[in-house]
Amino acid sequence: MGNIINLSKVSKIYGTAVKTQVLYDVDLAIKPKSFNGIIGASGSGKSTLLNIVGTLDRPTFGEVEINGIRTDQMKKNDLAKLRNETIGFIFQFHYLLPEFTAFENVLMPHFIKGQKFDKRMNDRAHELMELVGLSKVKNNLAGNMSGGQQQRTAIARALINNPRIILADEPTGNLDSETTEVIYDLLRDINKKLETTFVIITHDRRIAEKTDRIIEIKDGRIYNDFSRI
Repeated sequence: MGNIINLSKVSKIYGTAVKTQVLYDVDLAIKPKSFNGIIGASGSGKSTLLNIVGTLDRPTFGEVEINGIRTDQMKKNDLAKLRNETIGFIFQFHYLLPEFTAFENVLMPHFIKGQKFDKRMNDRAHELMELVGLSKVKNNLAGNMSGGQQQRTAIARALINNPRIILADEPTGNLDSETTEVIYDLLRDINKKLETTFVIITHDRRIAEKTDRIIEIKDGRIYNDFSRI
């Protein structure tokens, strides 16, 4: 089985007059359907790495392949299309639109694609709301929901276009410890049920230890890479 994510000798340098190198010759391969954690101190380069995998940023040097497609030299519009169809994002801040309902927020990536809202998409959105345990509050305005409910909505939104990959950057950073456990159990459940590949950045080693593989970034390099499977 081929890898769904492949990074080869990826380096990232910011600035022109004053240059700052953040990543150094990173090689990384991620298998489909896997559940991976990335840890590292602030400034280690882990978020830059995730942004490059998510095609939100380009490497200065090196090659990036996502779902069998070389992305580091793709045009902006082609990248946006691949990103919308292949990758779902979950952030520390959920970025929901407070004036819309939870259900409407879940559908936003579909509307961004410019496609019509039909019975199939209606059914999928309802299935996702059920999956994340929000069926009873799906018509609540996002701004009137708890932090845990908002993050569950963000998870459903990330899944609406049926992405093969979910990238999560500190997805429970604003939640209490009990809600954090619930959210990570939910992500693991989605990984098993939908066979979605997860790459999760977390500062919490206890949470990282729940993943199948822990990749530790230090000073822009992979310092440690431990797999349980």
